[in-house]
Amino acid sequence: MVFSSIIFLFYFIPVLFILYAIAPKKLKNLVMIAGSFVFYAWGEIRFLPVMTALSVEDYICGRMMEKHRNNERKRRMYMLISVLSNLSVLIFFKYTNFFVGNFCALFGIKDVSVNIILPIGVSFNTFQSISYAIDVYRGTTRCEPSYYNYLCYTTLFPQIIAGPIVRYVTVEDDLEDHSMTLDNLSAGLRRFIIGLGKKVLIANNVGLLWDEVSSGSTGEMSVMLYWLGILAYTFQIYYDFSGYSDMAIGLARVFGFTFDENFNYPYISKSVTEFWRRWHITLGAWFRDYVYIPLGGNRCSKPRHILNIFIVWALTGFWHGASWNFILWGLYFAVILILEKYIYGRTLERAPAFVRHIYTMFLVIVSWVIFYFEDIGCVRSYLSGMFGGAGVPLCNKNALYYLFSYSIVFILATLFATPLPGRLVEYTESERMTRKTAFFAATACYVVIFVSCIAYLVNSTYNPFLYFRF
Repeated sequence: MVFSSIIFLFYFIPVLFILYAIAPKKLKNLVMIAGSFVFYAWGEIRFLPVMTALSVEDYICGRMMEKHRNNERKRRMYMLISVLSNLSVLIFFKYTNFFVGNFCALFGIKDVSVNIILPIGVSFNTFQSISYAIDVYRGTTRCEPSYYNYLCYTTLFPQIIAGPIVRYVTVEDDLEDHSMTLDNLSAGLRRFIIGLGKKVLIANNVGLLWDEVSSGSTGEMSVMLYWLGILAYTFQIYYDFSGYSDMAIGLARVFGFTFDENFNYPYISKSVTEFWRRWHITLGAWFRDYVYIPLGGNRCSKPRHILNIFIVWALTGFWHGASWNFILWGLYFAVILILEKYIYGRTLERAPAFVRHIYTMFLVIVSWVIFYFEDIGCVRSYLSGMFGGAGVPLCNKNALYYLFSYSIVFILATLFATPLPGRLVEYTESERMTRKTAFFAATACYVVIFVSCIAYLVNSTYNPFLYFRF
């Protein structure tokens, strides 16, 4: 959410919920639009005109593509106008500083100051609009005839800040009929509370350890402490981002919208290929459908297929941030995916499951070091510490202190990164427990999680979601 605060929880959502519930069916989208504008304006009011102008332009281009359905040249022209407009906004706000900085460094130019502020959610919002333009151009979805509905789609507040990337075809029917139901309300609130718990109770707590380790404020370092730190970040980024996705999906469900899943237990994967089928699913699907397949996918020669993978993953890394470490991070995964595809993939499949899981998590954990540190020197230094370089001791008192201090949260983080809790929920809903017992048991769990989150938030400082920076 744009706020991790009591104000957001106790004022914005209840007020919007009440207004939405009492509004006539024809005005429900208007309530959603107004609520989404307030939500976005609270954090970035100065960028509201940009977002609104893009929505007008994208809507007009969609209508013109539909009007010229039988004219390929004009249809392509309007598609390109929409796509290039969104890309221009994304590039200007997100990458101008990067390009200017590298240009100046390359030619030894000094005293050039560029400080363009990145609008929150711009990466997700522009990708969503681009998907709409391309889908209408291809004819895989109809254009939205009502600007009223289209504006509701592009501004849906649950996901406007940090995803998941919602395609128009996913919510097309919901835009016309998204009345509130008791089932949606119940399921949505449960999903929201789970996401809130992930963020507040797990991500924020393991993040405290990572903050200390990454800032060097723990005192003397050791190999164990380096690994504890990056394990903390490994859990933090998962629970932070998947928690946001759960909250977004849950809130959307409350208001009658169904979003695609964005995570599917990625840390149980047994190959890096599988990991990327489970992590940030909507982004992976976006690059597959709008970049990878148009480039030729795997239906081409081996050299071209390898090139396609490098292009897609370089762009995936660059999408995450305007820094060389993100590009390196993307290329790192490109190399691994190519190796799994063409070199040792079949050998890996024959290995025991626990070996494949260790292999996958080792590579993923190393990748988060590259992902976090924008300074490549810091990446090298941290990796060196993880593997005992420069005389770093294997273990010390500091490492043991942090290990015992964070043992419970590490155990919980490991447990909830697996499907086991979900199976326990299924058990409560099975015939082994009476419906009444199951209801009270589940309700008690959700109440405990929610109350614990509120208590934690009251006594903590503001902790923004990690993916706000992207």
